[in-house]
Amino acid sequence: MKKLVIIPAYNEKDNIISTVKEIEKEAPDYDYIIINDCSTDNTLDLIRYNGYDVLNLPVNLGIGGAVQTGYFYAYSHHYDIAVQIDADGQHDVSYLSAMEKHLLENNCDMVIGSRFIDKKGFQSSGLRRIGINFFNHLLFLLFRIRITDPTSGFRMCNQRTIAMFANEYPRDYPEPESTARLLRHKRKVEEEAVIMRKRRGGVSSISMMRSVYYMFKVTLAIIIERFR
Repeated sequence: MKKLVIIPAYNEKDNIISTVKEIEKEAPDYDYIIINDCSTDNTLDLIRYNGYDVLNLPVNLGIGGAVQTGYFYAYSHHYDIAVQIDADGQHDVSYLSAMEKHLLENNCDMVIGSRFIDKKGFQSSGLRRIGINFFNHLLFLLFRIRITDPTSGFRMCNQRTIAMFANEYPRDYPEPESTARLLRHKRKVEEEAVIMRKRRGGVSSISMMRSVYYMFKVTLAIIIERFR
């Protein structure tokens, strides 16, 4: 099987080398592609200096556009499995084998790496946990399926989900909204327990004001998605 790790990256100079090295060590049977989303620091210089595989976007598309670019790459190159991870080191790729086993044995369309099943490791901030729990309940209310970690960016997809996401993918804060889209289409979405870490360096792009916008925008998008 052809398997790909998608790594969207914006200003990840502190983390990108260790992230790629971990993939090469822990998941050598996976290819990877870095989607450099018009970084303004020297992320791209480090990528090119080390000879890493990269797609360099000419304009900043945001997280949704960068991730969709990765799925389009996976679709165009006929990958059977694609998994997205954050470039900041939060996602432990040693869990890829367990996620892949879950995906294949249960015939899932997507498997989400959830930090809230075993409740070990970094559990995010208290404020963000409130938002995560809200989307957990919202998805259950609308689709009757429990997703404990709906904002997780650690997600593995099969070929038909790759095709769907390559064609259409939410732009801003896409994880809960794209999960809702799969559920509306009766796709099988399940979770696998993982342990996440704090970001190794750099600063999150989600400020307090953006968090308020996030909650409003994503809530509205999920409700619209349910009744489309």
